Amino acid sequence: MEKRINIQETEPQAYKAMYALEGYLQTSGLSKTHKELLKIRASQINGCAFCIDMHTKDALKNGETQQRIFLLNAWRETNLFTEDEKAVLALTEEMTKIHEHGVSDEVYNKAAQLFDPHYLSQLIMAIVTINAWNRIAITSKAEIAQ
Repeated sequence: MEKRINIQETEPQAYKAMYALEGYLQTSGLSKTHKELLKIRASQINGCAFCIDMHTKDALKNGETQQRIFLLNAWRETNLFTEDEKAVLALTEEMTKIHEHGVSDEVYNKAAQLFDPHYLSQLIMAIVTINAWNRIAITSKAEIAQ
């Protein structure tokens, strides 16, 4: 694969700012399960192999099952995900594909019904952050560790 720019080397302050967002999310009240599910799902939608690889490994380390990871892109078709997880996944999908039709009132209101304003804000920030990481990794052709 063709080598591309390494933003972490050329613009370390930009990476430092992204890591600050990650640091904030690590101290947030978001459950590990919600964080990993939204990271994997957004990365699937964006086609980011680097992030899919990283976050599926992280999810497995945190106790996620292979079956749920394998079926994540078809989460609506299974009963393996809780109501909370489905709300997180729906919000993740609509925010990741925001160019298609925005975030619907139905999806937003369901999340707002299930989560308090702080948790919902943290979810939104987590989804924004993984989408930014996906764009960095895809554009710079980040390589998967073998």
